[in-house]
Amino acid sequence: MAGGRSLGRRFGWLWAAYAVSSLGTWLAFDAFSLIAVVVLHAGSTEVSLLTASGLAVGAALAVPLGAWVEFRPKRPVMVAADLIRCAALLSLPVAFALDALDLRQLLLVSVAVAAADITFNAASGAYLKSLVPPQDLLVANGRFEATMWTATALGPPLGGAAFGMLGPMATVLANAASFLLSALGIRAIDGEEGQQSRGRGFVARKERQQPHPDAPSGRPRARDLRAGWRHLLAEPTLRPLFLNTVLVNSLIMASAPLLAVLMLGRLGFAPWQYGLAFAVPCLGGLLGSRLSRRLTARHGSHRVLLAAGSLRACWPVGLAFVGPGTPGLLLVMAVEFGLITCAGVFNPVLATSRLELTPPDRVTRTLAAWSISTRTATAATTALWGWLAALTGPRTAIALAGALLLATPLLLPWHEHARRVGALK
Repeated sequence: MAGGRSLGRRFGWLWAAYAVSSLGTWLAFDAFSLIAVVVLHAGSTEVSLLTASGLAVGAALAVPLGAWVEFRPKRPVMVAADLIRCAALLSLPVAFALDALDLRQLLLVSVAVAAADITFNAASGAYLKSLVPPQDLLVANGRFEATMWTATALGPPLGGAAFGMLGPMATVLANAASFLLSALGIRAIDGEEGQQSRGRGFVARKERQQPHPDAPSGRPRARDLRAGWRHLLAEPTLRPLFLNTVLVNSLIMASAPLLAVLMLGRLGFAPWQYGLAFAVPCLGGLLGSRLSRRLTARHGSHRVLLAAGSLRACWPVGLAFVGPGTPGLLLVMAVEFGLITCAGVFNPVLATSRLELTPPDRVTRTLAAWSISTRTATAATTALWGWLAALTGPRTAIALAGALLLATPLLLPWHEHARRVGALK
């Protein structure tokens, strides 16, 4: 394994760009919800609809872009997506300074950022597969996972402190700056895409000279992305993983704005306490990301996906019992620590398996289809849970999401596991 060795200068630049943008994103953790609640005095329904609408419209805009990016150089796309996110975020402090900020602008910025997020992630996944040898993909994804959880541990408490001391736009400005730095880092990567020391440069150049028979031509079209969904639904291992991940992410994220309203509103937590509650447990993500490679080497990726995927569903129901004061804060930390540790094990193995099971000419479309499906489902679920919270209260809606999550392990690829076990007998 490549555990502690360098994966090359080009990967180093990509990793550095990822690190700085991740830190900026987590400094601005739930910034839109915080601004909506604290500055614009929005309620549960408005915050949920803001989150849901931004995700849904952003995903819709990303549908034609996913296929269009597949057969085009990935670095310029990634740089453009970073610059779009930077410009969109900078519009918020300008409007705030002019006393013109409202929920409509928050929605428009949320849409732009969501569409750019999906496009960037799809392009970066394909770029990583061309940049890193197959045997090092799990190592690379593990490093990204560890970096993400480090940023998640540091970002929210620092962001919460900045929100309280420097005003509601401090973290937005920091996030915009992080995307600008990320664009500069990606721009600094030299060399041709797909060309590695293993002698694939001539093949990559030859493929670029000949148009692929499945390549979309002209302007972006939504129907060109269907190849990504066809692959996800036809591949026997990816299909259940895809359905499981969409449902798990949707239910977890649908509870996030409700928990923000509950903790910041009814329970009276300060923004820095809210950030701290989600920052400390991210140490579990670091632990999980370090364990994932060792567990995979010992037990195999499929068993790790089944075990970690099942365990991560057991924790969120505990958030329904959060109360005021220190006991409530400790309960949130304990629940999030368990969830994040399991996710830290699961996510790098999932990301690696997804790349390994996807042909090179469908990586971008598959990743885009995955992201669009996840965000669209999250948007619909978040809107529905906002409506449920308006009827029953945020605590009841959080409890229902946690109860449904307990059934999601049934969607994991157990039949594939049984088939493999049977083949060994």
